[in-house]
Amino acid sequence: MDSENLSQDTLAEQLLELATKSGAEAAEVYQSRSLSRPVFFEANRLKQLETSQSEGTALRLWRNGRPGLAVAYGSVQAQVMVERALALSQLNEPEPVELLSNSQPFYPDLGQTVPLEVLVNWGKEAIALIRDVYPEVLCNGDWECDVETTRLINSQGLDCYYTDTTLSCYMSAEWVRGDDFLSVADGQTQRDILHPEKLAHQILQRLNWAKENVSSPNGRLPVLFTSKAADMLWGTAQAALNSKRILEVSSPWAERLGKLVTSPSLTLYQDPQAGPYSCPFDDEGTPTTDLVFIQDGILQNFYCDRTTGRQLGINTTGNGFRPSFGSYPTPGLFNFLIQPGTASLQDLIQQMDDGLIVDQMLGGGNGISGDFSINIDLGYRVKKGQVIGRVKDTMVAGNVYTALKQLVALGGDADWNGSCYTPSLIVEGLSTTGRNY
Repeated sequence: MDSENLSQDTLAEQLLELATKSGAEAAEVYQSRSLSRPVFFEANRLKQLETSQSEGTALRLWRNGRPGLAVAYGSVQAQVMVERALALSQLNEPEPVELLSNSQPFYPDLGQTVPLEVLVNWGKEAIALIRDVYPEVLCNGDWECDVETTRLINSQGLDCYYTDTTLSCYMSAEWVRGDDFLSVADGQTQRDILHPEKLAHQILQRLNWAKENVSSPNGRLPVLFTSKAADMLWGTAQAALNSKRILEVSSPWAERLGKLVTSPSLTLYQDPQAGPYSCPFDDEGTPTTDLVFIQDGILQNFYCDRTTGRQLGINTTGNGFRPSFGSYPTPGLFNFLIQPGTASLQDLIQQMDDGLIVDQMLGGGNGISGDFSINIDLGYRVKKGQVIGRVKDTMVAGNVYTALKQLVALGGDADWNGSCYTPSLIVEGLSTTGRNY
């Protein structure tokens, strides 16, 4: 499956033609096809191989300025979709038509497919590396090659498409010691190759740290969020940079452009060419662009789609994405990068005289307010620059905005956690409570 196949499909053209003949002054068709081939491991052994395909089509049109949206999966009857969209348009209020026009750019396909046997071998290698050290551990996981083709075409002359191939894996190692149950999980997402030895090393590191259970700290002390856990902080920052939040004046950064909002050590940005979450255009057909949100702690930009850009009196930043297939485009991010520091994870740990490492958590932040209270699913106590053991029944609470202003150090170990590229980091200003043993 590649983008050429989808571009040669005539369904989109049929839908546009029928919509125009039915009285729509403008219309667009968004199409997505995906092919996924996951490999599953359970209790250290290969369990099953799967192949799954999906196909979706979304038609958005305007008649008398009123928008209507219809969605179908699998085979599509063009006339039925048009009639459904027209019927729904009668229920909506008129709005400006926000469509890109007269553009037929060429975008190269991204990534390369990997044979199933390679995925299987990667999974077996990672499990073998872990069980060589901890034979009593049970490993589960899935290794996957996913190919997705996206096409957007409209009645104003836009026609763009590309195919995106990504590789991903997720592994957990379960260690039962009497009444004590430990689960360490980690994963990767990449374009062309996965690294089972790196994944195994990260899990082994956590298992080594967890050999002993130790007392939890209480009070305020430095907290190190690993790159796997730091995404909790960045979710709030992403919400605060959303132009819809700016229009609502619900973001605390709404009136802060050009001012210091975080530690001067932080630079946050997006990059259309970066990593497995690179993306050539948004769901409105606008080419994505490099955009610095925060430079050395100073707020530079927000991200917006065509509608919120117009309302703010600025152009779209190429960040109009559909939260789901049946949704209208809204401000969204395709990737989000935090410029890393230079210190290794071990260097960060050695900086801490008495501190806490958060690696996995239950629960998350409280959205735009930044307040959070999380239970630590996997965390470790640090004393005099050394990890002394695992903590249990421990909570961390505080405010994200406060924490980002009280950044102590940034690691150089940045990695993709979902579509967020983040290093480990140490922050102050958080409260910890736990149980002593």
